[in-house]
Amino acid sequence: MSRVEQPSRRALLAAAVAAAVAGGAVPAVAHAAPIGGTGDGTADPDRAAARRPVDYHAWTTLQDWRHGTARGTRLVAGARPGVAIGTPAGTADYTDPHTGTTAAWEYATWTSPVHRLAVPATEVIASWNAHTPTGTWIEVELKGGYSDGTDTPWYVMGRWTAGDGDQDIRRTSVDDQSDGRSSIWTDTFSIDDASTGLRLTSYRLRLTLHRRPGARTTPTVWRLGAMGSDIPDRFTVPASIPRHAGELRVPRYSQEIHKGQYPEYDNGGEAWCSPTSSQMIVEYWGGRLTAEQLAWVDPSYADPQVCHAARYTYDHQYAGCGNWPFNAAYAATFEGIQGVVTRLGSLTDLETLIAAGIPAITSQSFLEEELTGSGYGTSGHLMTVIGFTADGDVIANDPASDDDEAVRRVYKRREWENIWLRTKRYNASGKVVSGTGGVCYLYFPARPSARQRKALAALGVR
Repeated sequence: MSRVEQPSRRALLAAAVAAAVAGGAVPAVAHAAPIGGTGDGTADPDRAAARRPVDYHAWTTLQDWRHGTARGTRLVAGARPGVAIGTPAGTADYTDPHTGTTAAWEYATWTSPVHRLAVPATEVIASWNAHTPTGTWIEVELKGGYSDGTDTPWYVMGRWTAGDGDQDIRRTSVDDQSDGRSSIWTDTFSIDDASTGLRLTSYRLRLTLHRRPGARTTPTVWRLGAMGSDIPDRFTVPASIPRHAGELRVPRYSQEIHKGQYPEYDNGGEAWCSPTSSQMIVEYWGGRLTAEQLAWVDPSYADPQVCHAARYTYDHQYAGCGNWPFNAAYAATFEGIQGVVTRLGSLTDLETLIAAGIPAITSQSFLEEELTGSGYGTSGHLMTVIGFTADGDVIANDPASDDDEAVRRVYKRREWENIWLRTKRYNASGKVVSGTGGVCYLYFPARPSARQRKALAALGVR
């Protein structure tokens, strides 16, 4: 995110699409109190799912993994069931486009059953949670079924590893994927021309797990899922009614104090809204980095963990730290944390999460005058919603602040809800460009409490 209204690479890609379509204990909650609606701020999961234009589905249980097709993978039981390399299916060369290095890798695959979307979709975003020791990596692919009975090709949704050392590939999205009817824009599958009525009605996901030949280490994937949605074009959205007031004690980090630091990661801190927001919530859930992990950071830099988050969410093809699934996957590298990318439908959804002790990271774009008190305009920015005032206004940890102390902001409910949920807006030049339509990162415990499970289920996340 930049504090001035200038297009990010993701915004330019999204604009092109727009043009084509004319357990765990809850950390402390301060002064929480219901102010209307349901007493606990939650909703009935089945009723909420029935009216939601979003379908998030994931494979997470041992039974889920058993239903897939395995070639060289084995099941991993335990508290976090998943899949890992058993007897490799073969060996293949991979030339890393960002280092030029060609190396041989053992691989194994797991392919999901077909998931039929409850909402025929114009967009799909995959996300995953995995452990990738040094010298291992994963590839996530999607193959969809169109509403006319034909299929997409296998699309690469990401090549990912937690590390970036000499034994690792460089994590990357893959550009220039299209069949003339749909395309991949960094991390998002999109129907090229939604006005034709073409939709994605089903999909399969395929995991390919890699390791160095002869190695005994293996990547392990615990969660694999995707969010499909069909959000109508809109410049404004209906106003929601405030239902819950409360504020979560989430650490505050500014991206702006890192301006100029490590410019090899998207020109330094001014563009680090996504990893800065991710690090705030990682630490809220108890995730901590060791001195050894932070030893590479210049000791004169404040909040070195933000520099670390930027480095380890960086997408070498997108050339930025704002790849949505890569941020969720980074969060899930911390013990006891899960991460997903989905869409929410209103501030009532966020109130449901806050009431259960779950903060959320939201994506929005706006002119300075559209968000009172922001002091900037942006073509794409992530911030962390941590609560609501008694009047229903949004309390956000906004990393686009001059220092850590200034990160906590209160934004007007109506303004904030609209800039987050709309899919169309006017930029500073008066041109119609796209909005993110309620995109949200959700990080939550690997073993959520009953209340947290109910809140997540009400939003379609299980």
